[in-house]
Amino acid sequence: MVIQPIYLPHLLKQPRCTQVLAIDQAIADLKTLTPVRGEVSVRHGGTFLEVKAEAETIVTLHCDRCAQSYNQRLALDTKEILWLDNQGENTIPVLERELSWDDLSEVLPPDGHFDVETWLYEQFNLALPLKNLCGKDCQAPQVPDDGTGNGFDRRWAALADLKQQWN
Repeated sequence: MVIQPIYLPHLLKQPRCTQVLAIDQAIADLKTLTPVRGEVSVRHGGTFLEVKAEAETIVTLHCDRCAQSYNQRLALDTKEILWLDNQGENTIPVLERELSWDDLSEVLPPDGHFDVETWLYEQFNLALPLKNLCGKDCQAPQVPDDGTGNGFDRRWAALADLKQQWN
């Protein structure tokens, strides 16, 4: 089952202008071992949307140090405010426009849709670790000895030969 985008004018008709979605499924383009499970709450605040999520899943990552694969639990407990563009100034495409710091936030049209699945995809990608380490005791792989004792990895021999030809 696909998470349907929320039509913002319909959200105003919900109790407390809020819609709560229970999530228990895969998210498109997010490679996970388990379905994303949790809850997303979207509240219409008149000029903004308040989006909250508590969700989790498990992903497979590759260690930056030893290059082994390992599983990592990703958990979201986040909240974001998305502004609604009541003036319509951002609906006209402009090739060049001077921006202020206030323009550097996401703005949605008040009569548009909020795509919960895309928002969850973005939040989980932001939750991925910057440095992937499989554990505290992870060691870099040992360089195989080629018999000379100089620590040269013989798997690079073809590249070393090519380098010699160009020198």
